[in-house]
Amino acid sequence: MSTTCFETSSRERVRTIADLQFGRDVGAGLFPDDVTFTRSTTGRIRNVALGTERLATIRAQDGRLVLGIAGARRLHAVLAPPAYRVVVLDEVEEFVAAGKNAMAKHVAEADPAIRAGDEVLVVAAGDRLVATGTAVLSGPEMTACMYGVAVNVRAGRD
Repeated sequence: MSTTCFETSSRERVRTIADLQFGRDVGAGLFPDDVTFTRSTTGRIRNVALGTERLATIRAQDGRLVLGIAGARRLHAVLAPPAYRVVVLDEVEEFVAAGKNAMAKHVAEADPAIRAGDEVLVVAAGDRLVATGTAVLSGPEMTACMYGVAVNVRAGRD
């Protein structure tokens, strides 16, 4: 299958966004060469998929990536711990995996570099991927607070 210049520039664009959002050289691991794109009516990239699985959506408001669980799996494989990880207690693993929010009192550890609003990976002991979502608190706040939502979970593992 031939690749058009338009597809190549779109792939490079989403890789660049991933590098800026998650760190250098993350984009190539997150978005392989055979990703496909869904576009808005204005022609902007909306969703990035690999086969039938959605890896990420580009949020229209700020141009940041919002991960699907397939994208979270790929990011988990590319990023070394503790980068963008929130570790929850084992007793709430299934609750969070079902798509429920991760509460601050259940956070055992969190990457201190996490800022509120960042896309994060929710993991259990042993770095087992549980879910993906948006941080409500910074990494240090997640471990210091004993109440409230730490991560708004968007998707739990299958």
